[in-house]
Amino acid sequence: MTTAGSSVQDVIKRLRRIDDELPPGDGAAVFNRMYLTVTETVAAGLEGQTVFQDPVFMEHLDVTFASFWIEAYDADTHDVPKAWAALFERRHDRAVLPIQFALAGMNSHIGHDLAVAVIQTCQELDTSPERAGVHHDYEAVNQLLAACESKIRRSFLTEAGQEVDAHLGPVVHIVDSWKIDKARDVAWVNVEAMWAIRHVGSLANRYREALARTVGMASRCLLTPTQPD
Repeated sequence: MTTAGSSVQDVIKRLRRIDDELPPGDGAAVFNRMYLTVTETVAAGLEGQTVFQDPVFMEHLDVTFASFWIEAYDADTHDVPKAWAALFERRHDRAVLPIQFALAGMNSHIGHDLAVAVIQTCQELDTSPERAGVHHDYEAVNQLLAACESKIRRSFLTEAGQEVDAHLGPVVHIVDSWKIDKARDVAWVNVEAMWAIRHVGSLANRYREALARTVGMASRCLLTPTQPD
């Protein structure tokens, strides 16, 4: 059975093992490497215990959140979740740049998995996203990610510029079309909506299925080829 472990350090170890398993050019490897960097940043915030009001909740959330990526990675080809399908279908496409795989992975993970992980964590810890501390800590992650995201974008864009030169325009357009803070804002709205309808079984299931399909469609757009094969 797929597992992310019981702590953020367990997650980091699992992400490092995935990194060791894959060739650098694999689209799944590109996202995993970036996700590892982000997870290490969050882990540093948890260890400092000055960023979050409820480190226990945040660690549980981080492990739950990571499990969705690990489950997608471990899934058989025909069982890959809809939100992740595009990335795994295109992971070996040389006409897609590394930064596109990174953005598509973040879109799938934040756009779908994050909201579901918040709901699941609240239910497992018998709390609610309506509790002020939950939203405070959710927002605190944005502060940790800001500098990390900027560094990652610069490194990918430098690489993209070296690889495609005259074809950089479409790449810049794709990069500028997706922002992590805006994606997390939308994910929180989905948390609120999913929490409100959690007891309406059929509607809750349809909402999550529709969210997965919509997020998967956006990821497919982010993976539009930008250079010759």
